[in-house]
Amino acid sequence: MSDAAARLAPRLAVDIGGTFTDVVLEAGGRRVTAKVLTTPARPEDGVMTALGEVLSDAGLAPGDVGLILHGTTLATNAILERRGAVTAFITTAGFRDILEVGYESRYDQYDLMIEKVAPLVPRHLRLPVGERVNAQGRVLTPLDEAAVEGLVPTLAAEGVASIAVGFLHGYANPAHERRVAEILAAALPDVPITLAAEVCPEVREYERFTTATANAYVRPLMEGYLGRLESALAEIGFACPLLLMTSGGGLTTLAQAKREPIRLVESGPAGGVVLARDIAARAGLDKVMSFDMGGTTAKICFIENLEPRRAREFEVDRQARFMKGSGLPLRIPVIEMVEIGAGGGSIARVDGLGRITVGPESAGADPGPAGYDRGGEAATITDADITLGRIDPARFAGGRIPLSPDLSSRAVARAVGEPLALSPPLAAHGIVEIVDETMSNAARVLAVEEGKVAAEQTIIAFGGAAPLHACRIAEKLAIQRIVVPVDAGVGSAIGFLRAPVAYEVVRSLNMRLSALDAGAVNALMDEMRAEARGVVESGAFGAPLGESRIAYMRYLGQGHEIAIEVPVRTLEAADGRELQAAYDREYERLYKRVIPGADVEVLSWGLTVSTAAATPDAESDRATPSTATPVGKREIFDVARGEATGVPVYRRADLEAGAAFPGPALIVEDQTSTFVTEAFSARLAPGGNILLERRPQGDPP
Repeated sequence: MSDAAARLAPRLAVDIGGTFTDVVLEAGGRRVTAKVLTTPARPEDGVMTALGEVLSDAGLAPGDVGLILHGTTLATNAILERRGAVTAFITTAGFRDILEVGYESRYDQYDLMIEKVAPLVPRHLRLPVGERVNAQGRVLTPLDEAAVEGLVPTLAAEGVASIAVGFLHGYANPAHERRVAEILAAALPDVPITLAAEVCPEVREYERFTTATANAYVRPLMEGYLGRLESALAEIGFACPLLLMTSGGGLTTLAQAKREPIRLVESGPAGGVVLARDIAARAGLDKVMSFDMGGTTAKICFIENLEPRRAREFEVDRQARFMKGSGLPLRIPVIEMVEIGAGGGSIARVDGLGRITVGPESAGADPGPAGYDRGGEAATITDADITLGRIDPARFAGGRIPLSPDLSSRAVARAVGEPLALSPPLAAHGIVEIVDETMSNAARVLAVEEGKVAAEQTIIAFGGAAPLHACRIAEKLAIQRIVVPVDAGVGSAIGFLRAPVAYEVVRSLNMRLSALDAGAVNALMDEMRAEARGVVESGAFGAPLGESRIAYMRYLGQGHEIAIEVPVRTLEAADGRELQAAYDREYERLYKRVIPGADVEVLSWGLTVSTAAATPDAESDRATPSTATPVGKREIFDVARGEATGVPVYRRADLEAGAAFPGPALIVEDQTSTFVTEAFSARLAPGGNILLERRPQGDPP
């Protein structure tokens, strides 16, 4: 299919979360959305249900669709819940405990009862073999092939369903890893094999090994799911390509996603950041806080000058909230954000000290919050919002999920109200206030880490629960402005439709800039470009491709690197001075000083090939002011008065550009609701976004 045809044909985006599955269809300037409960046992069932709904609403057949884009948290959840495959790890003799030892430092040196994250592969399945390669790639000890063949009975007896192979310095010379794969593939043809030299060809063995084992751990699950989804789509007549969203904010092919599913771990949240960037560009905003709160988690990301902060490492399954080093490090391209176990389904309770705590455990989609009336008994954030009156039970998820306020109220009373002698509304307020403070504190911490001022940001709030909580978080952070985009409840899926097809390759090649081996770097870049283009071209539909390069550098003797842009051309030896100057400038920007005369070394080189990411023109947010007419009132608990009070309800679909009204108010739509507190006023921008702006102090309601 040509690029033009792909853009003109209807396109679908699918986002599977821990609680809801969202589908968005864009066709001929029209958008149709659906939100259904995720089906954890067979996620493709929920997808097919939602696809059927949007196609029916749009009057289209599966064969009319030109492209499907997909993101999911299934891989992340499999790691968190330890639901992956029985995995074996084959490594250099003497090094199988790297997965357990991890870093030599403790993430909390004063905690005598510290709990480290458990490896995905137990020790008895970490199998050592004789071999040794040095850091330059020279073979010191040949691979003991007989020992590798001798592992086959053990692998079969233990029921191993996936294998990871990672040898010391395998990034410098992957020959031994590849030979192991050949031997085992011949003996165990149905068992997928992940090579650390392919998924993470970089220095630092602990990160390489955890990335390889995590990829192997989730690979059978993801291969099975993606294969079943592919078959289900074909069975009902879909004949279009299927691309997957990656954690780095780009799209990749189905085949590549099956081989390296670890790149999908943050695909849903990454789509949300892509949406926030698009909204920021249209609104002319240069300082944005993306706030995505769904059914299971909340995600916060700062975007400055339309660029979110990107990283090469992401931690999953942290044992201590907000503490780096307490989780499994994954070396993958990722948009940097903070994730909090505070979604609509997060469970609230009172701990042993009499404090209200929320999350990270979630009621998920099955059984879900108590108010879903599907057998759930735990009190959740959604139950608290229902008890406070902020959610219309008849319109939740477009009316697909009828809610029971009585069940929510009883669950809140049982979990929090009775232990603390509070009425259900006050207990619900306590739950909401705790979770809002948790999310606000996470934003404060992230702002400090990134050198930003939280109060200077504009919040872009999306996801099913974010618009309900955005105003209170803005109050806590002294933020003046909030944007709730069109179809905010399915925001991440919309972000998939704005993402470029992209693939990043990073490989280690250590050298000093003072002795830059331009020939070796150029040869490496040629290899990396070929690999990246091979992935991107198959999903780009003929669109022109761009290329960017970076080098991870540090002053000689330092422990960590800074990413520096590298010119996209054939390098020469003299370019070492140019790269040194670029490094000095970036180091001075970050640390307000340079180290005179210090040599700089490069540890790794990165290359990304992608289609162009469209940057839309800025749109005016001003329209002729008009007065909005409410469609009714809802009784919402007012903590200041200690009782429920009538609040006007506006239907978003009825509002015209320029319509304005003060808070408190509730704006309802099919996929979410926006709660406007008394501190804010609301108006509808010409593009359909809701703008919430802080009212001047003393301004009457």
